[in-house]
Order: sequence, then structure tokens, then C-alpha cells
Amino acid sequence: EVQLVESGGGLVQAGGSLRLSCTASGLTRDNYAIGWVRQAPGKGREGVACISSSDDRPYYADSMKGRVTISNDNPKNTVYLQMNSLEPEDTAVYYCAINYPYCGSSLIVYHRWGQGLQVTVSP
Repeated sequence: EVQLVESGGGLVQAGGSLRLSCTASGLTRDNYAIGWVRQAPGKGREGVACISSSDDRPYYADSMKGRVTISNDNPKNTVYLQMNSLEPEDTAVYYCAINYPYCGSSLIVYHRWGQGLQVTVSP
């Protein structure tokens, strides 16, 4: 059974950067995609980014494009989300998630989710 473990969250001042990590274990399929979804207090879930293991191509939400970079580790079992120029509005719980076989067009539909990671951006 696949498991997703997130790390790298925390507190950062506005304009700062964070690098989130998602490590997958128990993978049994060749084609999959790992992405990040966030949920701010009182709001619905919002897709951030996704990357496919098949073509290594990243996809970004329009609201985040230019400020985030998603990438795969060499063994392709860890996905990183580099976030720059963070704003207080980026404060949310960030979830790592996996989908089969590719990223969904909405960037919010996934098969299985991690436990979530708190990101707080202070003014």
C-alpha cells in the first residue's frame, strides 16, 4: 500500500522561501503522478502543482506559476516543491497526493493523500 510522507513545512516571513518534500513508499505501478494541494482555513482545497513520473513534466496552477517549482528526485520516489516569494495568503495546510496514471487537469483530484503539512507565512 502506497504511503506519502511530507516534510519541510514551517514558519517563514513574507517574501521568503520554503522547500517541501514528499516521499512515496510502497509504489507498485510504473505510471503515476505526485502533486501538492493546499487548504487555507475556511476555504476549499486548491491545487498547487503536479508532476508525472512518465514524462517528468511539471504542471502549475495559474495562481502559483512563477513562484513554485516542482521536481523529482533522482530515484523518482521523492517530489520537491520549491516555493518562493511567499505571501501571508499562502498560509495553509499543504497536502502531498498521488494519482494514476497522470496529473489531472484540475490539479485537485488524486487517488491517495498524505497527512498534510502546515505552512505559515507571517507579514
